[in-house]
Amino acid sequence: MERYAIVQTGSKQFKVQEGDVIDVELVPGEQGKTVKFEEVLFVGAGEKTVIGIPTVKGAYVTAEVIDQVRGPKVISYKYKQRKNYRRKVGHRQNYTRVKITGVQHGT
Repeated sequence: MERYAIVQTGSKQFKVQEGDVIDVELVPGEQGKTVKFEEVLFVGAGEKTVIGIPTVKGAYVTAEVIDQVRGPKVISYKYKQRKNYRRKVGHRQNYTRVKITGVQHGT
């Protein structure tokens, strides 16, 4: 029976289960350290599900920090017609790559 959860971190929601590797917005922590996500919105384990209002009390997800990585470069252009105004801006977002090590359901 696989237990999974929906976790909110960095204003994004992820469906995770044990063994998943995901990239979340930057979380402080060094490689090999354990982090704990406590904003769990939903926990499912086979037939039994727990829905949070807005979060599930006592539920948390533990993860191990694998690495601090950077996302792909996103290019943005600004242009104004007939004004000789052109700007090119690049951006790379920082992420933390984590491996989910456990899903604990709450009450």
